[in-house]
Parts: sequence; C-alpha cells; structure tokens
Amino acid sequence: MSNLFVELKTPVTGAYKQPTGLFINNEFVEGVDKKTFEVINPATEEVICSVSEATEKDVDLAVAAARKAFKGEWRKVSPAQRGRLLNKLADIAEQNTDVLAAVESLDNGKSITLAKGDVAGVVGCLRYYAGWADKVEGKTIDIEPDMFHYTRHEPIGVCGQIIPWNFPLLMLAWKIGPALATGNTVILKTAEQTPLSGLVFAQYVKEAGFPPGVLNIISGFGKVAGAAISSHMDIDKVAFTGSTVVGRQIMKAAAASNLKKVTLELGGKSPNIVFNDADIEQTISWVNFGIYYNHGQCCCAGSRIYVQEGIYDKFVAAFKARAEANKVGDPFHPETFQGPQVSQLQYDRIMGYIETGKKEGATVATGGARHGDKGYFIQPTIFTDVTNKMTIMQEEIFGPVCAIAKFKDEEEVIELGNDSTYGLAAAVHTKDLNTAIRVSNALHAGTVWVNCYNLLNTALPFGGFKASGIGRELGEAALANYTQNKSVAIRLGGAMFG
Repeated sequence: MSNLFVELKTPVTGAYKQPTGLFINNEFVEGVDKKTFEVINPATEEVICSVSEATEKDVDLAVAAARKAFKGEWRKVSPAQRGRLLNKLADIAEQNTDVLAAVESLDNGKSITLAKGDVAGVVGCLRYYAGWADKVEGKTIDIEPDMFHYTRHEPIGVCGQIIPWNFPLLMLAWKIGPALATGNTVILKTAEQTPLSGLVFAQYVKEAGFPPGVLNIISGFGKVAGAAISSHMDIDKVAFTGSTVVGRQIMKAAAASNLKKVTLELGGKSPNIVFNDADIEQTISWVNFGIYYNHGQCCCAGSRIYVQEGIYDKFVAAFKARAEANKVGDPFHPETFQGPQVSQLQYDRIMGYIETGKKEGATVATGGARHGDKGYFIQPTIFTDVTNKMTIMQEEIFGPVCAIAKFKDEEEVIELGNDSTYGLAAAVHTKDLNTAIRVSNALHAGTVWVNCYNLLNTALPFGGFKASGIGRELGEAALANYTQNKSVAIRLGGAMFG
C-alpha cells in the first residue's frame, strides 16, 4: 500500500483504505515540505493516523491546478455536463454511505446515526445543484430600438473554500455544490481536526469523471493553509464557515490582497422562544434537538432558551428530565445521541464557559461536568437563574450547554431575543399563528423555525444577520455567491454620438 494511504478499521466498515495525502490535480500527493500531523479520535483520545499537512507551497500548486482547469478543460464542459458530473458524484457518495458515515463518526465523534443523515444531506445537496447547473440564465433588456442588451451570469473563477470540523462532509457539499454547478474551480481546505472524511470523498472526484484541477481538497491548519488561501493573489473568491473571529481575519486578508469576493457563514447565539400555549411535550423534544444535536457543536444551536412565565417551572422540570435521558457515549453505538466534543481544546473551552456561568451566579440545573473518564465527553448541561448580560448568554459556547430565562410577554422576549451581536437563527414555539408570524418577523435572524428546530433543507437559503455572516448558503441564493453579472450592450446601427 502507498504511503499516501493507510488501513484503518471501524465497527461499521471493518478495514478500509484511508487516503492521507493532499488531493491536487486529481491525484493524492505528499506535501512539498513532507509535513504531516496527527488526527485524534475524540472518543478515545488516541491517534487515528497522520495526514499530509498543506503549506503555502501546496496551496500554490493547488491554485495553479485550479487556474489551469478553469482556463482550459473545465471551461469547455457544458452546463448540462457539469450537472451530470455532480449527479455522478452524488451517486458514488450514496453508494459509499456506510464508509463515509463511519469515517465521520471516527474522526468527528458524532453518532453513526446522525452521520448517516449527514451523508444523505450531502447526496441531496449535490443533486440539487446538479439540477441548477443548466438553469443559470441571463436576460435580454429592451432599452433602445437600435441597441441589443443582454446579461450573463459568469463563474467567478478559482474559489478557495475553508470548512469547519462540526459537519465536515455536509459543509464540503454546501461549498462545492454551487461552485461547481456554476463553472468555477475549487481548492477546499478541510478542518485540521477532521480531515479524514474529506479525503475519502476526494477519491470519488476522479471516479466521477471531473477533469484534473477542478476540485482540489487539502488538509492543513488555518493559520498556514487557510491564511494562504485567504490572501492568495490568484484566488478570486473565498468562502468560509466557522467562528466570527476567524471570519473577520479572512475578510481583512481578502481585502488586503486582491479584494477577492467573500462569503462568511459564522457563529450564532440563537434564541429558542417558548410561549405559554406551546405543546410542552413536542416543544421539549425540539428544544432538546435544538441544543444537543451534534454534541451542541452547531452554529445555529438554540442555546438561549426563553420560556414564558406561565409554564416556566413545568418546562424546566420536563426539559431537565429530557436532557438527562440523552444517550451520551460511543459514537458507534446505535442508541448514542451525543458523542464527544471534537478536541481537547474544544472540551477545555466549553468547560471554561461552564465555570464562568457558575462564577457569574447562574445555577446548574443538570450536567456541568465531564461524562466518563475517557474521551472528550461533557454532560448535557442546563443553566437557570440567568440574565441576558451573563457571558453564557452572550458568547457562543459551541457545546452541549444552554441557559433558560423567563419572560413576561411578547414585547419583552423580542427585545431579549435580539439582544445579541449574532443573528443566525431563532425559533418560536406557539399554537397561535399570529404570534408565530409577528415574532418571526421581529427577530433579527437569517432563519426562524416555528414549532421545530434545526430542520435545514438544501432548497432553503441559510445564513446570518449581523455578526453571523455575509451571503447565503443553500438554495438558489447560493448561486449568486459564485457568479458575476456581465452586461453586454451591442449597437445595431445608426448615427454615432458626437
């Protein structure tokens, strides 16, 4: 076996072949400097394997391959054929659901059940944008009788994409789907914590028939490879999903280099609002899913829970019982709902927020401690007796930690819900349609769920208000991130000016 592949095992797949190189120009290669880094299993704290680390030199090679493809063979591929290639890629991913999900669980720590759901989302996303590939249309504009005007939506060019560790495969699909459908080429950097599933997926790119250089997938660190992508003078657009702090750095680098176009899907501190008339049993299930799904490592997690005073005590008791019933443990156990946090760094950060909450006077209703003695597991945690000015109510924790506050009326909860620098998502639970619409319209958030939570759909745009980002992922809206509008004006005849 090549030194760019290792044999690994999972309970789902048994032995499988794991690529460890950088995927550039349709081949796995070593990094120029031959650097590697270790990948840690968050459930056991043991090393899974080592993978090649991309440096600035490797980014240069990937960008050169992407530029050559964009100017050459990829430009000759028709929109309909781009759609067929994306559909083929989706088919191969679907055929390999078990291995992709298993690697995601191994690498990220999410439950195998949720990981299989992620792979289904990948397949759906790729097929959705395959359908759009030949439907990106300009228009003619009738302005003057002796002129012919039309517009074209042209690809931007070489796109740098930087994805996070919480949904490695889904974020990969969200990024490459609209970019490839609209005729761009891509260099995508996976998160350093979770490179394995992206490398497995990379094998399918060549198998699906994409020309060399169209999609390049590299592993590396944000401060090196990510920074090189953000500031590269031959990358035309950068897309990033991750923290607001890093998003600001990327935007500065993009502006300081070649003023490349930027889309950012950033953090959140989403309010989950429960009115007196809500169906308690249903609401408890959705609120639980809203915060503890994906170990709480979700940018749109409903971490600020506001409950109307008439049902507050009943809600807290019921939600506490529901949170304590969540199965925390081995990601490969079929009953597991919550796996470990992704890394020691993330574990320590979350535990630090829990201690801050205690010091600032909040009450731990349940959880607040480590789960077990091995792996980065944290108990599902609920804080009560909180104020909106507490750190745990203002800063993104990105873990299985939420806080419940009481509110009196609609006017108050709208003010509380909007009291945040973030604006990614929100939810409203009520049986009153008028209340649902009024509050949804008043909340400063890119997505508002009513009587549910975390129900994302490829056809529905997703993105944030305020410090939660710029631009939209998914839906038709995402196509605008990867096209630029050209106006063409043709003079048909007649007298000249002057």
